[in-house]
Amino acid sequence: MVHETTESVFVSAMRKAKWPTNYIGMTSLSGKSRALFLTSYPSLEAWQKDSDAVQKNEGLSATTDSAYMADGALLDSMDQGVFYFQEEMSLRPRADLSQFRYMEVSSYHVKPGKEKEWAEVVKIVKTTYEKSIPDAHWGMFEMLYGGEAGTYLVLSGHKSLAEIDQSFGQGKAFEAAVGEEGMKSLDQKFGDCVDVVQHQLFAFNPHMSYVKDEWIKADPDFWKP
Repeated sequence: MVHETTESVFVSAMRKAKWPTNYIGMTSLSGKSRALFLTSYPSLEAWQKDSDAVQKNEGLSATTDSAYMADGALLDSMDQGVFYFQEEMSLRPRADLSQFRYMEVSSYHVKPGKEKEWAEVVKIVKTTYEKSIPDAHWGMFEMLYGGEAGTYLVLSGHKSLAEIDQSFGQGKAFEAAVGEEGMKSLDQKFGDCVDVVQHQLFAFNPHMSYVKDEWIKADPDFWKP
C-alpha cells in the first residue's frame, strides 16, 4: 500500500496535466513481488516526443522527479523493456483492456538461429486455436531493447480468475484438435527452438494506472483514482 501511495502521485500529476499518454499498472500474483507498467506507442518516434514533452513541462517534470525519488526508496530494482507488437503472431488481440482485471504474461526465449522454426510453431498454434477455440485471444510482442534477443511476450487479459479456470479446458480442446501425433511433432518443434519459458500472473491496479476518461466512466467503481 505504501508503494501504491507513491505511484498514485504519478497518476495525479498526469491527470492534473491532462496528459495524452496513458498507462496501466499491475501488481504480481506470482513470482517475485513487483509492479509492471505497460505503455503503448505507435512508434519509437512517438515515445521520444512524449518523453521530450514531459521534460519541457516544468510542473509535470518537477512532480514526477520528486515522485521518482520517493518511489526509488521503496524499490530494490527497476528494469525497462521495449517490445514490438507482432500482429501476425497474435490471435484476436484486444486493444481495449478496460474490462480486464488480470493479465497472464508468458515469456519465451527463442534459441539463436531458430526464428523460422519459432514462427512455424506459432503459426500451428494460432491456426488451431483460431479454428477450434473461438474465445482464445492473445497479443504477441518481440523484445527490441532491454533483454536477451529472441525474447517474446504473450499477453492475455482476463475479466476474472474464473476465466483462467475455463481456459484449462481450452488446452484439452487444442490437444484434441491437433491429435496425438500432431502434439508429439509440435512438442518436438517447440523444444528445438525454445529454451526458456516463464508464466506469470498479474492483477490490474487502478491506483497505479493512468487510464482514459472513458474507462473511468464505464466502470468508476474500479478505475476511478
